[in-house]
Amino acid sequence: MKKEYISQATLKRLPQYLRIIKDKKNEDVKNISSTEIATILRLNPIQVRKDLALVSRTDGKPGVGFNTQELIQDLEEALNLNNITDAVIIGAGKLGQALLNYKGFEKNLNILMAFDNDKNKCDNKKIFFIDKMEKKIIENNVQIGIITVPKENAQNVCDIMIKSGIKAIWNFAPINLKVPENIAVKNEDLSTSLVILLKKLKEKGV
Repeated sequence: MKKEYISQATLKRLPQYLRIIKDKKNEDVKNISSTEIATILRLNPIQVRKDLALVSRTDGKPGVGFNTQELIQDLEEALNLNNITDAVIIGAGKLGQALLNYKGFEKNLNILMAFDNDKNKCDNKKIFFIDKMEKKIIENNVQIGIITVPKENAQNVCDIMIKSGIKAIWNFAPINLKVPENIAVKNEDLSTSLVILLKKLKEKGV
C-alpha cells in the first residue's frame, strides 16, 4: 500500500470513488477506468487519475483500467475502513436518534450508546442520562464522539469528551470547537450545506 500524503480535497473525493466502484462491482464489472469514474461524477479525469495514483497499488492497465476488487481494497485501506470503531452520541434529539438508528455505519462505526440531559429520552439501554457519559466513555475506551447538542452546550460536551479519552469528534453543532492539536474534528455545518445547495439551484436557473 502506498504511503502518500492525501490532501483534504482528495480525501473528500475518495469516498465518492469508492461508492461508484462498489456499485460497478455489484454489477459484476471487473475493471473500471479513471475516465469512467470521472464521467459518472462529472470530475476532471486527470484529477481522478492523480487521486487514485495516491492510493492504488497499481497505475491501472492502459485500455483496461483498474481491477474493481483491488481498487476497493486500496480505497478502504486508505480511508481506514477496515476496522470497526466504537463511538458515542451526545444529544439524543431527532438528529442524534436518527444517527443512532442508522444502519449504514455498521461496517465501520459502532455507535454504542447516546447521552442526553432529558431523562424522558433515556432508556438505560442505548440512551443514558448525561451524568453517565464520562464513566461509560472511559469504561468502553471509546475513540469517537458525535456531538448533536445545541451550540451553547457543544464546547462543554467537547471538553468532557476529551477529558474522557475521546480522540476524534464528529461535530453537528454550528460552532467551531476549541480542541488540542492531537484531537481530530470534522464539522458538519448543515446550514452552510443548505446555502451551497440553494446557490447551485440558482445557478441552474431554477
